[in-house]
Amino acid sequence: MNAWTLKAGSGYGALARTDFTPRAPGPHDVVVKIHAASLNYRDLMFARGDYLGLGDTPLVPVADGAGEVVEVGAAVTRFTPGDRVINTYFPHWVDGAPAPWKVHGTPGAQFDGVLAERFVAAETSLVSIPAHLSYEEAATISCAGITAWNAIFVDGQAKPGATVVLLGTGGVSIWALQLAHAAGLRTIVTSSSDEKLERARSLGASETINYRSHPEWQDEVLKLTGGEGADIVVEVGGRDTLPRSVAAAKMGGLVSIIGGVTSFAGPELGLLPVIGGFKRLHGLMVGSRTMLDDLTRFIAAQQIRPVVDRVFGFDEAPEAYAWLEAGKHFGKVVIRVA
Repeated sequence: MNAWTLKAGSGYGALARTDFTPRAPGPHDVVVKIHAASLNYRDLMFARGDYLGLGDTPLVPVADGAGEVVEVGAAVTRFTPGDRVINTYFPHWVDGAPAPWKVHGTPGAQFDGVLAERFVAAETSLVSIPAHLSYEEAATISCAGITAWNAIFVDGQAKPGATVVLLGTGGVSIWALQLAHAAGLRTIVTSSSDEKLERARSLGASETINYRSHPEWQDEVLKLTGGEGADIVVEVGGRDTLPRSVAAAKMGGLVSIIGGVTSFAGPELGLLPVIGGFKRLHGLMVGSRTMLDDLTRFIAAQQIRPVVDRVFGFDEAPEAYAWLEAGKHFGKVVIRVA
């Protein structure tokens, strides 16, 4: 079958089309015909070789896929052929708190991912697609969607009327905007593009800040919140933005650290603002399949349609990586597979 493969650290320019044979399914496995796959920042990290736990063997890349069940093992009870499904990011993390054995491997990083015509997965790692979504829309849910859901509603435990600050307009931030807006939360979105901020407002952003015009954007957050600060800041920037995110959070507020677009190196962060402000900094990496179950039910109930910035053809996979790397996207970048 057709697939793309890539060796970690070789750069996405080394993506290679290949005739790939997936692993043989076991009695509890499901074979999925992949229709669409969506890219995440971690796919760029894999290509650069700076993601966690990478090996030397070329793999089918990309974690997030959506497709149709075409075969089930003899012991499978959750799905039947014809069902539309998405895969979760951590196939061993079904429920409960994270643990090393639950998060030790992800598709497209430690084992073969979804940028192929077929994907074999344990039935416990799959979830049904909300009926109103296309495959291209559904492919955006499992990494960015779960991360946003976890940051705001699970780890963040957002209460009615909470204020959430979202950095940029990439996949996680736009998912977080849509989910927070649907739940009636107040959202403040930052970007360097007035055009993107206008689009964010059309999706329900309560306020927006252009950080080019206002480089000390944390001060603008404080102004917009009457000097109090935000309940939750979803921090995706890393070294260059974390100190500002801490300053933008209210006393007792949460900074949910989920990414490091500028750098994962440690920032110059004074401890007194954290201690004196009773502020909580919490690292977060996607979430469990149970979170995905809850998220898809919420998406279905609220009829949320995720924002797909651009859909590339299967032959255009390298161009899709380049588009994501260039930061031109608003929402998610998707590759149509079938």
